[in-house]
Amino acid sequence: MHLVSFDIFRTLGFPNTTVLKPDQFLRHKELLREADWVLFPEYWQLNALVHGLKCRVFPSEASYRIGHDKVEMTRAFQAVAPEHAPWTMIEANGPVERDMIWDTMSHPFVAKLPKASMGEGVWLIETREDWRRYCDRTDVLYAQEYLPLDRDARIVVVGDRVLTAYWRTQADQGFYNNVARGGRIDTSPVPTVMTDLALRLARELGVDHAGFDIALVEGYPYVLEFNRLFGNQGLGQGTELQEAILGYLREQTAPEDPDGPTEPTPLWPVAV
Repeated sequence: MHLVSFDIFRTLGFPNTTVLKPDQFLRHKELLREADWVLFPEYWQLNALVHGLKCRVFPSEASYRIGHDKVEMTRAFQAVAPEHAPWTMIEANGPVERDMIWDTMSHPFVAKLPKASMGEGVWLIETREDWRRYCDRTDVLYAQEYLPLDRDARIVVVGDRVLTAYWRTQADQGFYNNVARGGRIDTSPVPTVMTDLALRLARELGVDHAGFDIALVEGYPYVLEFNRLFGNQGLGQGTELQEAILGYLREQTAPEDPDGPTEPTPLWPVAV
């Protein structure tokens, strides 16, 4: 299995891997065409690689497309699991829409920029002045109900399985659970109702490398967002992530038996 990577740090130690600089990728078109997988390209490379050079990319195209914009991500969540998506209003940024959202949402509420990560571009809106300042910074209005939380869970999905899950407790200044904004990691067990939801969303949306942020309110899980390029603060220091990625790529690369097995192999003991 020959790999081409555009991210030396995320693929450090990967065997049989050629590392390229993103801005030089068109100098290596034949190498890219012949690679089994192209790993961690920049978002702006995606069309040329997938549609132009017919490359197989990891993370998946869906991981890139859906994870690139919170508006599109939320709509994808609403399409496949609306019962687990917080109530959200998305509108063009005009005076009528500003007033409608302000009058409709319960206060306080959360406002987000469509493209931001690590807790940036997210505000708790408590006053009309908060709302005005947010509206002055965005072209699209994204308002979401405020969930009373002191923590959420980061659930890392690689391939078709949950690699790890941990809690992120609230920062000292409140509101933010992101580790980058002062949140702290808690390794207490994360309920399966949360990990099951992350895995369901990943499978239904075709997302194969993501850190899902899921909240639990009175025992019921709500999906907040996912990050295609998640941080490694909550991951172990071993090679588990590398092994999970390589194992998944090998599984997806292996040719399928066209005839299939003659009889299914049971996964549990069969009574005789």
